[in-house]
Amino acid sequence: MAKYNISVNGKMHEVDVDSDTPVLWVLRDNLRLLGTKYGCGIAHCGVCTVHLNGDAIRSCAYPISEIGNKKIVTIEGLSKNGDHPVQKAWLEHDVAQCGYCQVGQIMTASSLLKQNPNPTDEEIRRAMNGNICRCATYTRINRAIRTAAKDM
Repeated sequence: MAKYNISVNGKMHEVDVDSDTPVLWVLRDNLRLLGTKYGCGIAHCGVCTVHLNGDAIRSCAYPISEIGNKKIVTIEGLSKNGDHPVQKAWLEHDVAQCGYCQVGQIMTASSLLKQNPNPTDEEIRRAMNGNICRCATYTRINRAIRTAAKDM
């Protein structure tokens, strides 16, 4: 075990975990931030997406030892009141069905729009590729991203 000082949602935390512990489990088990979900465990489904210095990463396959001084933002830190433009657009377009994948979808979409505030439909599809929604709400997801882009 080793001690790591990590910045999560603007706060510093010290955790004592094995160096190969995935960020997902540090967030959920050590910091009790339960918004980030476990899906596949091999970085293929996108459910566990968080931001690392603004970039969307799959936290289930990202070891804590690789964090260093980078800043993590989870769904809990995306906005204080659920009023990030992507979150608002998600509600406006009634995107969620079962809702399990939505945290990862929202985190990926918000990272995309931070880096590219006016993406084309193809850029949206490319950025969201690999974020699996078993309920197949992809059309609503894409519409919500376009709406959020206009509102940002």
